[in-house]
Amino acid sequence: MATPMKSILILFLFVEILFFKGVAQNDTIPSNNLLGEISASENKIQKLLPDKILFTQRIFWGEKGLMRNFKSFNLTPEDRQRELKVRRSMLVTHQVMGFLTLGGMVAQGFVGSKLYKGQYNLRETHETLAGAINIGYFTTASLSLFAPPKMLDERKGYSSIKLHKALAIIHLSGMIATNILASELETHPELRPYHRAAAFTTFGAFAASMIVIKF
Repeated sequence: MATPMKSILILFLFVEILFFKGVAQNDTIPSNNLLGEISASENKIQKLLPDKILFTQRIFWGEKGLMRNFKSFNLTPEDRQRELKVRRSMLVTHQVMGFLTLGGMVAQGFVGSKLYKGQYNLRETHETLAGAINIGYFTTASLSLFAPPKMLDERKGYSSIKLHKALAIIHLSGMIATNILASELETHPELRPYHRAAAFTTFGAFAASMIVIKF
């Protein structure tokens, strides 16, 4: 795998870690020294966005995000309702793409097991499936990472969403490891057991993350 592709994979891991930990800063200006100067309109803006949002969301949907340059996405209660509809559409597509990608992983596992048994005529099929899975996987991730933020912050304590995010860290790490190890197999065939283990770990965590969010 080329170095730029490895960098992209590592970037996705970094973004997903931030997504899970929720370390994004507030969209609004801290009011420690400006409490008496905040206008009613600014207070209204504060209530329209969660206290913490992912930096990928901030770029597009923050108080001064790129989407705020469009009249349809001004930071108003009416336009925030429109954003929430966009968010829902993106997250529904996120789920659909996730299940399609999961199906591709099942097919890839079947072909991969045949390849490990010496049916090398399936190598091209295996590589084609790998490409399709990568496209599906990272498209699925992007739909979540760049969706408009929800209206309120997450509730404290356990939730299926938090478990979904925790599993995302595992399957994203496994996805990166699987791709990197796959790129080394031709020159280092001794890495095959590790590649297979990474692939199964990715599949297991990804399948679990789809199940908890759906059911």
